Amino acid sequence: MNEKRFIKQLLEKLKCRGIRFKTVVADAQYDSSKVRKTVREYDAESIIPYRKTSVVRNALMVGGDFIVRGVKRLVTLFRKRVCIERVFSRAKEWLVLDHLRVRGLEPAFIHACLSFSAMLVVALTAVNQNKPSLIRSIKHHTTQ
Repeated sequence: MNEKRFIKQLLEKLKCRGIRFKTVVADAQYDSSKVRKTVREYDAESIIPYRKTSVVRNALMVGGDFIVRGVKRLVTLFRKRVCIERVFSRAKEWLVLDHLRVRGLEPAFIHACLSFSAMLVVALTAVNQNKPSLIRSIKHHTTQ
């Protein structure tokens, strides 16, 4: 199922847990008037690039060259998404999430949960050892 179908549930859970947000940053997959309206209902601003086929002019867009164009403030906010893309990249490379050896949704979900838990354990270990520079160093802790 398309993830944007669950945007209202996600924002509601954040609100119920007391998490405040001013912006919702997402990739172009979330480009729809319904998603933007839902974000506005939570008094937040949507930082979502429009698709290439959009008729909206001077909007946030990501070109085929992956360069983000548009109003400077929106471009700056959207570029903060890069950090989560790095997490996904590391997970795929170092935690074997791009070549799963399990089949089916439930085993894949369990594998992903265990992998991200391992990433958190590595970060906590680095902090507890007073080595904050190793927070993102999965390889350092797994090759010893």
